[in-house]
Amino acid sequence: MSNSFLKKYIIITLLLIISGSVLLYYVLPNPFPTNANAVNQWEAPDLRSLGHTAADEMIRYGRELIANTALYLGPKGKVAAISNGMNCQNCHLEAGTRINANCYALVASSYPKFRDRSGKIESVEFRINDCFERSLNGKKLDSSSRELQAMKAYILWVGKGVKKGSKFVVAGTPEPALLDTAASMVRGELLYKAKCVQCHGVSGQGVYNPDSTAYLFPPLWGPNSFNVSAGIYRLSRMAGFIKCNMPYTNIQLAPQLSDEEAWDLAAFITAQPRTQKLFSYDWPKQSAKPFDYPFGPFTDSFSAQQHKFGPFADIKKAKEKTGK
Repeated sequence: MSNSFLKKYIIITLLLIISGSVLLYYVLPNPFPTNANAVNQWEAPDLRSLGHTAADEMIRYGRELIANTALYLGPKGKVAAISNGMNCQNCHLEAGTRINANCYALVASSYPKFRDRSGKIESVEFRINDCFERSLNGKKLDSSSRELQAMKAYILWVGKGVKKGSKFVVAGTPEPALLDTAASMVRGELLYKAKCVQCHGVSGQGVYNPDSTAYLFPPLWGPNSFNVSAGIYRLSRMAGFIKCNMPYTNIQLAPQLSDEEAWDLAAFITAQPRTQKLFSYDWPKQSAKPFDYPFGPFTDSFSAQQHKFGPFADIKKAKEKTGK
């Protein structure tokens, strides 16, 4: 071992001990996959840069609603009781500013935009309400309400410096490498017991804060979790989120789980009971359904079981070959 390498090792170790892993998260390179055409460096604007105008206060309120949705709009909400008790930032970590965790970096530069799921051009308001009905398993907000407009203002502010057409790998969650076999619920259950019960509980129902107005750790299944129409119900979305961000108590210097472990955990979690809520307008063009969308009818010969748990490589190849 060279002296130079040893010095670097000692310095990094001391930094970890003194400053904690949070510091290293910002000084080490992003360990997750990127591509050459992606803009790999992005930081959300600083809330401290806001002034005290009415517009600035709306942005602050929007951020508060994203971070603490349940406090205002959950079952015991101060404004309305229209959602399941989860917060938007349970899926959009750090109020939509954390890379590889469904951040809002691209919203301002890409919306309104066409989405295959609805088969139409969607507004930011439509997209927010989509999450309320799916991920928050609740009801829509009035598009003109102060709450919806505040959330929109915050989300657009987060991505205000991003140019139209920019591409961020960090905006969503990178898809883990596909497995050669189907994801295993059996292996996933063992992993859940070893890695996840500390926060999400043995029965996956999450952990409430002391006054039960919101979750410290969100439920992963059951009536208070996301329903089957949420994007994260798809295995690739769940596996990508797990791979990049879990266990959450370990700040991610590098992934804590292998690709296979992420897929298996996703299989176990999404196979548990949850609200069966489907939307008649979803995927009007059936051939546009993603390879892991598990609800038919399908334009290929693969079973619903394979569309749900894989293996996915053959499905993806068939879609690429036929364009369906």
